Amino acid sequence: MRIFDLSQPVTDGGPNCPAHPPVQLARIADHPADGWRMELVHFASHTGTHLDAPLHKLADGVSIDAFPLEAFAGRALVAHFNGLEADHPIGPEDLAAKLPDQLAGGIVLLNTGWGARRARSEEWLHHSPFLSPAGAEWLVNRGVKGIGIDHYSIGGSRDPDNTRTHEIVLGAGVWVVEDLCFREGWREASEDAVFQALPLHMPGLSGTPCRAVFVRYP
Repeated sequence: MRIFDLSQPVTDGGPNCPAHPPVQLARIADHPADGWRMELVHFASHTGTHLDAPLHKLADGVSIDAFPLEAFAGRALVAHFNGLEADHPIGPEDLAAKLPDQLAGGIVLLNTGWGARRARSEEWLHHSPFLSPAGAEWLVNRGVKGIGIDHYSIGGSRDPDNTRTHEIVLGAGVWVVEDLCFREGWREASEDAVFQALPLHMPGLSGTPCRAVFVRYP
């Protein structure tokens, strides 16, 4: 079995949604004084590579534990975009040019290239490419079960598009995985692989961090 990591690291003070609390990873016990090492972890549930459940944006939506674990694994279809400009809305024409006709039951991952630009910069925090509401409708209408992107927000950082994109996707019962990273070698790793992004076992939450991977079995 081979596993290829698509996750971003969570580091103290590292990049995250600017509307969320800053990431704090504090060491509260250490060797030799305490005889052990332990950290206190303080960050929002939608930090780093993470999953969105419908409850994240919809008051009557289900929490992340309402999905069976099997829902977060399956065939991945990567829409690889080369050189998308800042603030580019990914719409139906963009998607149709990069994806096969049959998407039902699949997991669509949007590789904008901006995962490699992840930083606490004005550009990355506020001007990423994003899935437009029209693009969201296009994917939902084709029966996908999950959608991912290599940025902290699938709908970008500004309303009304951000909220509307989330509402369309999550309102259809489609989960979202955000803040992916398509490192060198992802193409080869994706061949005949299963995508997995399992949530932490935290009942009632609107989302949790996850470890997103391609798994290839012998």
